[in-house]
Amino acid sequence: MSGIFGAISKKNCVEDLFYLGDYHSHLGTQFGGIAVYGKEMVRRIHNISYSQFKSKLFDDCKTLKGNKGIGAISYEEQPVYVKSKFGNFCIVTDGWIDNWKELARELFSKGFSFSEMSNSKINICELVSKLIIQKSSLVEGIEYLYSRIDGSVSLIILNDEGIYASRDKLGISPLVIGRKENTWTVVTETTSFPNLGFEVVKYLLPGEVVFIDAKGLKEKQRGRKCTKICAFLWIYTGFPASSYEGVNVEMVREHCGQFLARGDNIKPDMVSGVPDSGVAHALGYAMQKKVAYRRPLVKYTPGYGRSYLPASQDVRDLVARMKLIPIRPIIEGRKIVLCEDSIVRGTQLKNFTIQKLWENKAKEIHLRVASPPLMFPCKFNFSTRTKKELAARRAMRDLEKKNTENISEYIDDTSAKYKRMVSWITKDLGATSLKYQKLDDMVKAIGLPKEKLCLYCWTGRL
Repeated sequence: MSGIFGAISKKNCVEDLFYLGDYHSHLGTQFGGIAVYGKEMVRRIHNISYSQFKSKLFDDCKTLKGNKGIGAISYEEQPVYVKSKFGNFCIVTDGWIDNWKELARELFSKGFSFSEMSNSKINICELVSKLIIQKSSLVEGIEYLYSRIDGSVSLIILNDEGIYASRDKLGISPLVIGRKENTWTVVTETTSFPNLGFEVVKYLLPGEVVFIDAKGLKEKQRGRKCTKICAFLWIYTGFPASSYEGVNVEMVREHCGQFLARGDNIKPDMVSGVPDSGVAHALGYAMQKKVAYRRPLVKYTPGYGRSYLPASQDVRDLVARMKLIPIRPIIEGRKIVLCEDSIVRGTQLKNFTIQKLWENKAKEIHLRVASPPLMFPCKFNFSTRTKKELAARRAMRDLEKKNTENISEYIDDTSAKYKRMVSWITKDLGATSLKYQKLDDMVKAIGLPKEKLCLYCWTGRL
């Protein structure tokens, strides 16, 4: 998971670039970087594992000057600087390449080498750049990239001419063009637009390549209308103020909560959401049920980010344990509906959320999840990498007493096996009851046609 951004202006763009980066901070926890082109290309990359993007880049941005720049919040070091036959450039990427090892071996056989390592592994962004430079132009290279990869990559490139931007060929990850007066921007998310004064110009189409300079926007490669945008953007990943394909994240989450509440016979004393991404789901549930929304758990925002993002399980557990603080006077003796966006591994929810509610004398804990059970690791972005990590797969292994690839009945929410799986997860988490969102209701909450959404992590089909 990464957030990428760029800006170009008729004046110094560094202040806008700095805040564009800051407003993408929720999309990564390991590295933050920018590249600015003024008299020359200047690049700054920092480890932000234990500090915020703004604190690491603030002093750099006070001294940098240039009318164009790009940046990334990412799990790997970006931007990558490239000297090539068609000029020097910097590149940032968002996505994942499933066949990266095969492509790397092919490049090694051709005499290529890699220098930008992340966590002792080949940097995916550098791999992308090596594929692009094999052709005679950036645009031709981007097309070649899309023809070779199994996965999804959106990218922004900065050179002395301006900024090139392209959304991945499937449309899994978004890119949005914005404008204010004499400044253009291209971003993963629109979160920054209201406060920085940008208006949406267009959402890039899958495979579309555009070029931006101080004069404006030019189409370099037409996009495809067939989109498969990641549905998880609305359920968990995206910031509430952002919109994708014109559909706002906060509104979708409220709709998800309303769908969860319909037909639910629980009569709770209050509704709450696991902070922060479960909050809007819970608000929707509370509105539908006409039950009070309260905060038995509050997040200590200044110190801790998203526990889902760190690569290390130890770090994920530490963040999950420390960031949520229980309030016993609100919890004790009450029946609580607790809304969550999803259950991935389930360990943090079990050990650091539900356990805290029981320890503070909750009477009942009814877990309501805004998406269906996750069945497959994402093949299009950096998140879970193996099936065995997923709570639903653990349940299946225990119930079947073996690994099973025929999971069609477990995906069917009307089947006996599905109900047994949910019962197993309920017991494992220690909840009083558990209800997952139905897939069709989640799609309705988003409001886009089903065929325009990537639902791979729930269905195993693109």
